[in-house]
Amino acid sequence: MVDDETPWRRAGEIHEVASEEELTALVGEPKPYTRDKVRTALHSWDREWLAHSPLCLVATSDAEGRLDVSPKGDPAGVALVLDDHTLAIPDRPGNRRVDGFHNILRNPRVGLIFLLPGRGDTLRVNGRARIVSRAPFLDRMVVRGNRPRLALLVEVEEVFHHCAKAFLRSRAWEPESWRPDVLPTRARLAKALERPDEPLEVLEEHYGPAYAQRLYGE
Repeated sequence: MVDDETPWRRAGEIHEVASEEELTALVGEPKPYTRDKVRTALHSWDREWLAHSPLCLVATSDAEGRLDVSPKGDPAGVALVLDDHTLAIPDRPGNRRVDGFHNILRNPRVGLIFLLPGRGDTLRVNGRARIVSRAPFLDRMVVRGNRPRLALLVEVEEVFHHCAKAFLRSRAWEPESWRPDVLPTRARLAKALERPDEPLEVLEEHYGPAYAQRLYGE
């Protein structure tokens, strides 16, 4: 139960922005070159970006608006560009929840962010997706002997580059700012939150060095 008496919930403490007019008054209008930068087809530089990007974040929503964001990673070229309006992203072995795929069956709209490690700017693609299990291009997606059983086929509707401010503010690519040990290991988190009945040493072995050897189902 939510406690309505917590300090930040008290009457008068919060003002909700509830209209587009108020939002614009607070943040201002975008510059014309920012407002108009959205394109409907991939440029040659977009295709180059996609050829070098090893990581994509895929945002989906079900019919009721419940959201999911799933990372997809592979060697450089995580997405295969089929033409200036179409790209495909392979599905690799995972935990079989496939939350994003379930969403796409109910609502085909997707939002994609493609990253290049070390760069703060990103490439964003919005469009409509389908899940395919048979297509000639699946043969071009083999990695370490793994041919994907499924792939997302994305019809590009909007594409644009996004500035680097978030990555600069977060210092995400600066190794001296990294603190990977500030939280318990993945094995300890799994023990506490997901698999309490399994011995910690079993989980540590599962998430240990051999974990990286099973990325493609080997």
